Amino acid sequence: MRRTNMRIAAISAALLSPISLMAQESSVSLYGIVDVAIRHTNNEGALGNPGAVALTQMVGGGMSQSRWGFNVSEDLGGGAKALANMESRFTTQTGAVASPNLFQQSWVGLQGDYGRLTAGRQYNVLFDLVTSSYASYPYSPYFDAYKPEIGFALGARASNMVKYMVEKGPYRGAIQYSFDNASPMGGKTLGGYFRYSQDGLTAGVGYQDYEFASGKKVKAATLGGSYRLGSWYFNAGYAQNKVDALTNTTDLAVLGSLWQGTANGGFGGPSFLSANKRTIYKLGAGYQLTPALNLGAHYFHTKQTGTTATAEGSANFFTVALDYAFSKRTDAYFEMDNTRLSGNAVSLSNSAGVVNGAKSRTGYTVGLRHRF
Repeated sequence: MRRTNMRIAAISAALLSPISLMAQESSVSLYGIVDVAIRHTNNEGALGNPGAVALTQMVGGGMSQSRWGFNVSEDLGGGAKALANMESRFTTQTGAVASPNLFQQSWVGLQGDYGRLTAGRQYNVLFDLVTSSYASYPYSPYFDAYKPEIGFALGARASNMVKYMVEKGPYRGAIQYSFDNASPMGGKTLGGYFRYSQDGLTAGVGYQDYEFASGKKVKAATLGGSYRLGSWYFNAGYAQNKVDALTNTTDLAVLGSLWQGTANGGFGGPSFLSANKRTIYKLGAGYQLTPALNLGAHYFHTKQTGTTATAEGSANFFTVALDYAFSKRTDAYFEMDNTRLSGNAVSLSNSAGVVNGAKSRTGYTVGLRHRF
């Protein structure tokens, strides 16, 4: 009986040892951001009288959208790794999920000397390029409550995507392809970028298109760069979207969600979806006043055109933010922004998402953020 027990113990040790070895070579980390702010905006009234209402509300978040997620990594040997990520976004003030997707990112991949290959729902190449190369605020990388630059990236993420990225020295390149899975909303994408970063200088250029269910496309391109000089940070960028003539209401609804005009303080009104070309220019600077205190200011100019006069419009956006870091994980911030539109058929929307005829808006945001 004793000999039998010894055999069982030996077999159990042999079976369990690979599992223990794999556990030592694998890691699962929980991360997240909890951000909450008070935001005040004017010209939130009804159509014809937008100036009658000013709105003060709690938003979650201001500097960053609140989120939690898991990063998974397994060492496969020879410098290769298996990777996975799941990330969910939520609104701090209510605790609700921020979108219909429980996970805004959900992908798995492989990484090694050959580069990095990932598949699933993930950031698109335009968002990757802008946030890693000429972000407005490198420690954020943009201000979530007021982000005119993001609406030109054809959404930050795409589903059903395969993405390959390779980096050699100061050079990085990536390509993506998304399947539409026969969706009535379309969703097939194709794009890529090239980036250079060394000695404080980072610059890149990218392209991506989105194919609607009708087969028509919106094509987007961007280029820009940033430079760090001591306590200074400078950035500049340009982006353009060109759209095939759309008549299908589903296609137009998808275009509206990609451009995110009102969500980014931008275009609305009759001209919003009648345009076939939109451009944006961004210019900004940041200065680290002390090891804990950062100041940044940014200007954006956007313009849209089309085949009719209704589509004509332009907008000027200005934002300035002061960020104070209590520690590496916790910071407080104050931000001010202003939007001014020009064009007979452009308008802002109120907090209910209803176009109200407003041509300008000023916002103030003060908040607290913790990262873990």
